[in-house]
Amino acid sequence: MRVSVIGTGYLGAVHAAGMAELGFETVGIDVDEAKVALLSEGKAPFFEPGLEPLLGKHIGEGGRLRFTTDFSAAADAEVHFLCIGTPQTPGSDAADLTYVESAVRALGEQLKGRTTLVAGKSTVPVGTAARLQEMLHEIAGPGVELAWNPEFLREGFAVEDTLRPDRLVFGVASEAAETKLREVYAQTISTGTPVVVSDYATAELVKVSANAFLATKISFINAMSEVCDLAGGDVTVLADAIGFDERIGRKFLNAGIGFGGGCLPKDIRAFRARAIELGAGESFEFLGEIDKINLSRRAKVVSMAEGLLGDLTGRKVAVFGASFKPKSDDVRDSPALDVARRMHEAGAEVRIYDPVAAVPGKRSRPELTFVDSAVEAATDAELVLHLTEWPEFREIDAAELAKVVAAPNVIDARNCLDREAWKAAGWTYRGLGVS
Repeated sequence: MRVSVIGTGYLGAVHAAGMAELGFETVGIDVDEAKVALLSEGKAPFFEPGLEPLLGKHIGEGGRLRFTTDFSAAADAEVHFLCIGTPQTPGSDAADLTYVESAVRALGEQLKGRTTLVAGKSTVPVGTAARLQEMLHEIAGPGVELAWNPEFLREGFAVEDTLRPDRLVFGVASEAAETKLREVYAQTISTGTPVVVSDYATAELVKVSANAFLATKISFINAMSEVCDLAGGDVTVLADAIGFDERIGRKFLNAGIGFGGGCLPKDIRAFRARAIELGAGESFEFLGEIDKINLSRRAKVVSMAEGLLGDLTGRKVAVFGASFKPKSDDVRDSPALDVARRMHEAGAEVRIYDPVAAVPGKRSRPELTFVDSAVEAATDAELVLHLTEWPEFREIDAAELAKVVAAPNVIDARNCLDREAWKAAGWTYRGLGVS
């Protein structure tokens, strides 16, 4: 079987490589010539563990994977996956569907008169799939059917999540569409991956509702960390205690500076905006509060820094981490990079070290200074901010690091350093919701 993947951003590039690994002749299509050229050389345009080896394995003579800017390359594929970004609309919380609609029009022109399946994987507002199905019928004819097959990739684990997902969701309007998707994912299903079959609307709602729930859980524990700060409690022990309740669970109960990245923030905003359009806005007002709690954690870290140093003007500050999470170079809506920006704007001399995100970080925030190691960032610093929980930061010898700083002050904004070891090494340690 031949499949096409429309859009080769984070989702599309990983999905295309995954389809090739599952044995399909795969073509990835994008309008970005530079991105296509890079992928055609087996190089990923972003950092994702395991992706480049997979690209290298299947690209080249005799390989099952290729990339192009030519939409006509999709014409004879049996299944077409839409992997187009849905960024936040400027000046609005709503999702911008411009790119999705443009891709559907371009693909539809190549599928006129054909019988084939288009499977949407992008995160879109509920109701989008039905509208896109009408668009495809108008452009290409009744033989082109749409299904909605949402993605659930975690950055840093995207290859694993593509090849061994924890569930598959098929939003379909016919048995034929379900059968075709089961054929595509037969190898995955054979290993025991559960399949949920639904209508379009439910499939569209799965990803955004999951993200809204996770965002709520993260912001809840961050709100509790505020109470712990005021009452003298320990939010990490609190999270352990309530996490033993199987109805709650321990995952996503790590207090810190909150969530970021290219999905969670924009998805909950777009979900709330769509709920308002549908007349359910009052029931989802809490998502606005979740967003506020999340953003407030960034200001909290700056306030803590001022509590330790006073006026930040001219104070030297080391920042450990720029990406929104470890195992990723994604700095979109990164809490770490936003805190660094706020410190810089408050007058501090900020030096940032991140194992992989220096280039995108500098591109996003050219006014900030990036260095090549944690030691370089910390040399002569009066404060160290631990903002992204890369393993190498947890493994730092606190006693050795104390030798290069001007003052041993650390704010562990992810609550994952060994606080007793840092205190024993002479550091003034501050966490969020811990004493």
